[in-house]
Amino acid sequence: MASQLDYHTIHQIFTRFQDADPEPKGELNHVNAYTLVVAVALSAQATDAGVNRATAELFQIADTPQKMLDLGEDRLIGHIKTIGLYRNKARNVMKLSRILVDDYGGEVPSSRAALQSLPGVGRKTANVVLNMWWRYPAQAVDTHIFRVGNRTGIAPGKNVDIVERAIEDNIPAPFQLHAHHWLILHGRYHCKARKPACPTCIIRDLCPYEEKTQ
Repeated sequence: MASQLDYHTIHQIFTRFQDADPEPKGELNHVNAYTLVVAVALSAQATDAGVNRATAELFQIADTPQKMLDLGEDRLIGHIKTIGLYRNKARNVMKLSRILVDDYGGEVPSSRAALQSLPGVGRKTANVVLNMWWRYPAQAVDTHIFRVGNRTGIAPGKNVDIVERAIEDNIPAPFQLHAHHWLILHGRYHCKARKPACPTCIIRDLCPYEEKTQ
């Protein structure tokens, strides 16, 4: 775990991220808030690409909670059976769809607490939905962000909750909205777990990671 970087260095890092990619986007395909909730819930212990392949046809026929209920759990499984833990995920999707229809008029709530009350929706999922759909500066910490936060010293912490708070505390306000996406994309494509691409990294000179690849 690297030591906490100073404010000036963090500002430089995110200025570079912003210059390279001013409007970073999440890679889970969705058409509305509901399909985003479903896609993020399905992505646990799965890749975004795998989820996108599974939901390509699904979201054409079930893009609302009611349509998902009409589809039924068995047919839903037929679409998502290539995704890990698909049976449990299908059960949760049906349960959350029923709650959205019965308690929220078929609409996805914009409250973190309400989102987290849905089956299969934890804090990370809720934060992704708040950030991507309602453009709230929520920080969803996954394995990529946890790794980058600790390697770089941007947001060091022993668990995801500490890293989430560190991101909120340490990253300047103008970068908060997109911080989650810049960090996850940097971790996914550059600061990879096994062989980080340090030679081509745009923040190499600002990063204190001692085990840089040559």
